[in-house]
Amino acid sequence: MQNDPGHVIQIVFAALFISVLGIGAYVIANFNRFFGPDPNIPSETSSGRTYTKVQIILVWLHAVAITGALAFLLH
Repeated sequence: MQNDPGHVIQIVFAALFISVLGIGAYVIANFNRFFGPDPNIPSETSSGRTYTKVQIILVWLHAVAITGALAFLLH
């Protein structure tokens, strides 16, 4: 039998995929704590907080997509 590096890549990215999903669940569970108003920054606006939320969610979704594609070896 030949050694296939695809299996190693699949195992590593499957673990990363599960980790990224867990991180997403943690962020959603603590959403207000992370993205709520900060009393130390009085000049912060709600639109600035919304922009930050969107950026974090998009980065997480991309991480889910990339690790999921490599975990399931989608080409």
